Amino acid sequence: MEITTENVLLIGSLLLFISILVSKTSYRFGVPTLVLFLMVGILAGSEGIGKINFDDPQLAQFVGIVSLNFILFSGGLDTSWKSIKPVMWQGISLSTLGVLITALSVGVFVSFITDFTIYEGLLLGAIVSSTDAAAVFSILRSKNLALKSNLRPTLELESGSNDPMAYFLTLAFLGLVLAPDNSIYSIIPFFLQQIIIGTLLGFGFGKLSKIIINRIKLDFEGLYPVLVIALMFITFSATDFFGGNGFLAVYLCAVYLGNHDIIHKRTIMRMFDGLAWLMQIVLFLTLGLLVYPSHVLPVVGVGIFVSVFLIFIARPLSVFISLLFFKMKMRRRWYISWVGLRGAVPIVFATYPLLAGIEKADMIFNIVFFVSLSSVLLQGTTLSLVAKWLRVALPGKAKQRSPVDTFLNDGVKSYIREIIIPEHNHSVGKRIVDLKFPRKAIIAMISRNDKFLTPNGATQIEPNDMLIILTEDQTSLQSVYESLHLDMSLEQEEF
Repeated sequence: MEITTENVLLIGSLLLFISILVSKTSYRFGVPTLVLFLMVGILAGSEGIGKINFDDPQLAQFVGIVSLNFILFSGGLDTSWKSIKPVMWQGISLSTLGVLITALSVGVFVSFITDFTIYEGLLLGAIVSSTDAAAVFSILRSKNLALKSNLRPTLELESGSNDPMAYFLTLAFLGLVLAPDNSIYSIIPFFLQQIIIGTLLGFGFGKLSKIIINRIKLDFEGLYPVLVIALMFITFSATDFFGGNGFLAVYLCAVYLGNHDIIHKRTIMRMFDGLAWLMQIVLFLTLGLLVYPSHVLPVVGVGIFVSVFLIFIARPLSVFISLLFFKMKMRRRWYISWVGLRGAVPIVFATYPLLAGIEKADMIFNIVFFVSLSSVLLQGTTLSLVAKWLRVALPGKAKQRSPVDTFLNDGVKSYIREIIIPEHNHSVGKRIVDLKFPRKAIIAMISRNDKFLTPNGATQIEPNDMLIILTEDQTSLQSVYESLHLDMSLEQEEF
């Protein structure tokens, strides 16, 4: 079947609908949703029952880049600084040094067991060096599994921030394959340029985006997520234009916004959560359509060797070396080693050799696809089992909500307070978004001039306003008074 303008929406919507339905299977059997999305794409492809002819690596790469922007940005918004602060250096070490060790070890191994040159082997190693956060936490949620200590934020930080490093290594080693006369040391200036510019512009655009979002006055709440999408793509493209790592900049920009007060933050976060899921499905379907199963079969032998080496040697080696200088129990190190699922990102990066036209591009793509698929099938289906075996899983009664879960959850508000703002109070003339209100409290209504209005982040406080405050607990109620510079002298009314 040929994709035309007339049937693309029908085909796309049907594939999307089928993917969402089959994804329910993952919650019963513990199979990562990305595997099911890939299978739907393969079955719909030219060698499947759908017979959809799709052989356009450039379009697949474009879809991949757009999708990764949404996935990384959504992950950044969900990254709580309070949660990752205790494990920041562990996560950074895993996402940089760990990725490098994985790429180098796999690259040397591939060049040893195949006729790949050392640079071609390193290119393949770089492509499969990053882990997939979506696959990991879809399994954890499906099994209702929580992890002890700071394991979850460590894994979140690593998987959310290691794609930029893998992207850099892929481009660097691809350049060496195309120009083998260049020294491997030539990638060092390129690395410094990518990281420094990416970091500076990421935080810079984060601060600029916060100012724009909070100061611009849009008539409709639904336009704010659209504004953030525009700012996200500006961050990526501008950083890439100046020679920085666009993926790193997008992630850091989102982390900055996620940890600061912005107007309609709840709406923006929920919108991006849905968009991230949509982009994951579209990305996996596209990559499934791009794969020819008959081309994968000849590399199954090599793929098995690479998968076994990656899962049982390269990943544990990279984790143990990266965490060598940090205090952590051995069984937690082993679990981090096991949670090294390869997902859609390596398959997207495998399109770069295809577009560059190098000799072994097809073989690299098919090996990467097999490695990613075998990784999620083996590791993804055993995450909860290994967590219980290593005793790093929390019992159901001890599970705690993350700060992001707390923010997005409406919660039960047990305390209500009517607070009148004096004429000379410091909050007069300020917008609600600038008051640094505690996250467990909301301003339900404002009584002004004998009229009630429903406020939002852009609403300005006026003298003699009566704020009707709802809070979850006594502590957050006290924080409300502190943010308003008022004394909590009256006894709260409890429901």
